[in-house]
Amino acid sequence: MNGHTGTAPDWSANPDVVLLRDVATAVVRLDEVAELDSFALPYPPAAQRALDRLVLACLRGGARPPAGVPEMLHWCRTRPLRRWPLDDLPLDLFDRNNRLIDPDSGKPTQLCGELEVKGAGTSTGRQYVERVIGEAMNACRAASSPQSYTAFRRLLVTRPVLTEAEWPDISTDLYLDPVQFLVDEIYAPVPGGHGQDGVSVACARCLTLLTPLVGGGWWCERDRCRHLGPPPPGRRLPVDEVGEIRQLRRPLRQFVTGPGHAEVELEGKLRALGLAVEMWPGFDAYDLRVTFPDGHIWAIDVKDWTHPGFLGRAATVVRAEPPYDEACWAVPHFRIRERADYLLTFARERPAHAAGLRLLSDEQVAGAARKRLRGERGPGARIAPENPNGKGADRA
Repeated sequence: MNGHTGTAPDWSANPDVVLLRDVATAVVRLDEVAELDSFALPYPPAAQRALDRLVLACLRGGARPPAGVPEMLHWCRTRPLRRWPLDDLPLDLFDRNNRLIDPDSGKPTQLCGELEVKGAGTSTGRQYVERVIGEAMNACRAASSPQSYTAFRRLLVTRPVLTEAEWPDISTDLYLDPVQFLVDEIYAPVPGGHGQDGVSVACARCLTLLTPLVGGGWWCERDRCRHLGPPPPGRRLPVDEVGEIRQLRRPLRQFVTGPGHAEVELEGKLRALGLAVEMWPGFDAYDLRVTFPDGHIWAIDVKDWTHPGFLGRAATVVRAEPPYDEACWAVPHFRIRERADYLLTFARERPAHAAGLRLLSDEQVAGAARKRLRGERGPGARIAPENPNGKGADRA
């Protein structure tokens, strides 16, 4: 038994999946120290270990292995994972176009980051995010200021890029005072050659900096932006006019800013219905606490993962405090449009201890809220399954 609610085989220990996690970890480590196109020596130890294991797997299967780290990275950029010569890789685990490196920008894909996080459990990126968020919680608790924590989280979502002229406003914001020591550290100077002709450009949709492409145009690091089409250039930031440009460090952009946009967008949809919404209540016990006019409360955690199987493996019950009547996880609807089996795969891979946790799209959550406001009380107006007593299953 694999401890999951479905009958699917447990692929988490599959040797080829473990190997891909090693390669994904190598890609992320290399990106942390240099651009992936500049193969500077010495390589991080993770890259050499991943190459050695990939070569061994290829030789065992009678396939030609990559000649070195540069060719391994070339595979990551040009070969969909289904086409790697790995005989034991479950073919239904990945879509036909899933790669570890984006072919246009040369940057690690979001799937690569998810593989790395789920790998050995020692992701430096995830550890960094957990350390930053943990320090912020502790500082705001010590100051008895949940408002400061909310302001900090909203800053990470809405201000991933700051100019030299904007920095004084952030550094003197009284709400951010308890976490100012973190703000000073989490924004890193943007390399001078990041933009084109001395001009950096932010994405008009997600506000992160765009990456210029060799053949012209721009690339956005967020999956959602690429799903919607070419990224719309937003703020132009000429370095000779705005001075030094700082952006959130990559792990925070990936694991906080990106999902945070989905959280804030769902907040806007629910507020537009006239509902009271508290963001990141109880120092981030969950993402949204939604109160209906009759006092009924929903708790919602928003996730934005490429791979529904990895998300399913990470499923856990929503924390009981602050209390609520129903709870669920939610994903942006485009994930389900991209992969029709997203919700089913999540449910299949969900562990037994989270068997009652539903995953809905943000549109399904908003639709259920509209039905409940109209007075409906059936399954379509709920975000959680009914318990045997016919009442909210989640109120502690």
